[in-house]
Amino acid sequence: SKMAVVETKIAIIPGNGGADSYKGNWYPWLAQNVPDGVKAQLQQMPDPYTATESIWLPYMRDELKCDKRTIIVGHSSGAEAAMRFAEAHSVKGIIIVSGCVTDLGNANERASGYYSRPWNWEAIRSNTTFIHQFASQDDPFIPLHEMHTIRDGLKLSDDCYHEFTDRGHFMTSQFPELRLLLEQLCKPHS
Repeated sequence: SKMAVVETKIAIIPGNGGADSYKGNWYPWLAQNVPDGVKAQLQQMPDPYTATESIWLPYMRDELKCDKRTIIVGHSSGAEAAMRFAEAHSVKGIIIVSGCVTDLGNANERASGYYSRPWNWEAIRSNTTFIHQFASQDDPFIPLHEMHTIRDGLKLSDDCYHEFTDRGHFMTSQFPELRLLLEQLCKPHS
C-alpha cells in the first residue's frame, strides 16, 4: 500500500495590535503564496490587543490545530507565542520573526504572560525538528540583544539565523526570503 503523504501545515501567528496588523503586513501575502501541497492557517486571533498567552496557546492547539505537522511562523508577539507553544508541544518547526524575550518595560506586553518566567530553550529545541529566526538591526521596537538572546538560547547556527540591517520590524507587504525558506523546508525528500 502507498504511504500516505503527511501534509505540512503552516500556521501564521501575527503580532498583537488587532485587525490592522493583517492589512499592511506580509501575513495574507504569505498565506496565498505557500509552497504547493501546503495548507496555510491565518485567522484573526482572539484577544488581539494583548495577545494573552492563556488565550492564544489553547487557540493555537484547538482551533489552528498546531501539531507535529505544523510549521509555526510567529511575528513579534506571535514569535513569543510560537516559542512558548513549542516549549510544551511537539511541532514540525518554528520560524521566529522579530522575537523578544522580555516585556521591554511595556505594561501591555507584561500583561500577555509570555515573559513571566524563564524561557526553556532545551524544551523548544527538543520539540521542533528545525528553528529559524529573522532579525533586523534597525528594529524600532526590539533591541538586537534581545534577538541575540533567542539565537544563543536556541543555539541557532548561521544557516538558521537570518539577520538583516534594514528590515525594521518586518512590517512589509511581502517577505520573499521567508517564502523561499518555506519552499526549502517543505521540499519533499527524494
